[in-house]
Amino acid sequence: MAGLPDKNKLIRNFSRCLNWEEKYLYVIELGAQLPPLTEQQRQPENLISGCQSQVWIAMTRSEAGHVVFAGDSDAAIVKGLVAVVFILYQGLTPQQIIELDVRPFFADLALSQHLTPSRSQGLEAMIRAIRTKAVALNVC
Repeated sequence: MAGLPDKNKLIRNFSRCLNWEEKYLYVIELGAQLPPLTEQQRQPENLISGCQSQVWIAMTRSEAGHVVFAGDSDAAIVKGLVAVVFILYQGLTPQQIIELDVRPFFADLALSQHLTPSRSQGLEAMIRAIRTKAVALNVC
């Protein structure tokens, strides 16, 4: 995720987008920056249920205790949403992920009102899955 912007830069970049189409293209661009998943990461336990598209999210804990994310989707816009979620959670410990509600960030980015109901449900499923996986990592 080295190529992804930090949370503050993400917010600044979104604020520079003049309309939803530009934001949509930016989200797709962010998704294209995610590194490809390994076959080991593309396993059923990393497949997120509740998404219309196929979405994989793998999480591990670094030696420093922070969560390391890897993810992919078969839909470009959804892959971009995965990248946005990763940006919001990057550098956090499992406990910090459990405690952080990222939903307000999507409202601040003006993304919430432009997602279709199925994408909103998928986004919610991703957030729930990440929090559940963070709980499992927190116990380890």
